[in-house]
Amino acid sequence: MQIRVAIVHDWLVTYAGAERVLEQMLLCYPQAEVYSTVDFVPANARAFLGGRTVKTTFIQKMPWARMRYRLYLPIMPLAIEKLDLSGYDLVISSSHAVAKGVLVSPDQLHICLCYTPARYAWDLQAQYLKEAGLSVGIKSWVTRWLLHRFRIWDLRTVNGVDHFIAISSFIALRISKTYCRDSVVIFPPVDTDSFELHLQKQDYFVTASRMVPYKLVPLIAQAFSKMPDKRLVIIGDGPDFDRCKQMAGPNVELLGYQPSHVLKRYLQNAKAFVFAAEEDFGIAPLEAQACGTPVIAYAKGGATETLCSTDSPGPTVVYFAEQNVDAIMDAVRAFEQKKISAMDCRNNALRFSQERFRCEFSSFVDRKFQEYLASRMGQHIMD
Repeated sequence: MQIRVAIVHDWLVTYAGAERVLEQMLLCYPQAEVYSTVDFVPANARAFLGGRTVKTTFIQKMPWARMRYRLYLPIMPLAIEKLDLSGYDLVISSSHAVAKGVLVSPDQLHICLCYTPARYAWDLQAQYLKEAGLSVGIKSWVTRWLLHRFRIWDLRTVNGVDHFIAISSFIALRISKTYCRDSVVIFPPVDTDSFELHLQKQDYFVTASRMVPYKLVPLIAQAFSKMPDKRLVIIGDGPDFDRCKQMAGPNVELLGYQPSHVLKRYLQNAKAFVFAAEEDFGIAPLEAQACGTPVIAYAKGGATETLCSTDSPGPTVVYFAEQNVDAIMDAVRAFEQKKISAMDCRNNALRFSQERFRCEFSSFVDRKFQEYLASRMGQHIMD
């Protein structure tokens, strides 16, 4: 029996973390067709889609959608519900916003791989509104009302999901708190083959990420600026770039966006990768680990599940407990008193390989689909 599979992704505009997961899903189910609210992935970055034509919603043709697609979030629930998935046996949603809200029938199995319940609508609403300058005023009231309506819709759509997959135990707790649903944890894939082990390290630290507020890159720059004897290289761009530049002392070098081969070279040669964000999973630290590079990280979120602390055999990370300058400085000094093996770092990263993800993901989905078929057969016999 050839299973008819649809995979629904929130939006396709780049090739980043969620799209790397989607790529591995498509390798598990090559017959799958892909749906998304919009698809603006450039022609030179579409290889992960395997030549598929993505089926999109009416938002694809809305004014300014290519650059300002997020402005259409208030109507994305309507858009996602207009997708016709009636011709599929298995629906997989790849969701951190609206994809899990697709309409399915009792004759279809719906499995949601949830990167997170929408953070801006739930527990981090106040933080996002503050960062967007929407804490007070008429725009704030309108935004809060729209997010209130989104939460109502978001909770209703939970009933259409048969099984949830969380990308970390941290996210499993958020799914439980927000949706009152259990989930199985399957860690996302890390392309460990593309980040080769490098044993010889140079005398600098590195951090790399999109410079958005919750990543706290300016905080890292500020901490290193107070340690003029230590060199920091920062890779990435985004809204916080100028703020980061203001915080940077002479020992802090901002390289802006860099292609993957340059990023890899800096990760391979660095003494340590510095990571201050509270991430749902955190692929960047594991890419550094795949290069044999230790990590200095904030002790909350997915990083606490994927890195090996100094209390464990074969440590690969030094944690800091608070997101402030002093805590980062103390962690850097503590790191320099530790001896962390490059090979231990590499072996830790290998636990999260793409092959491992494909095996765990397809095994879970196939098992649940067989259980679903068996239950349907049993129901037909009873009828």
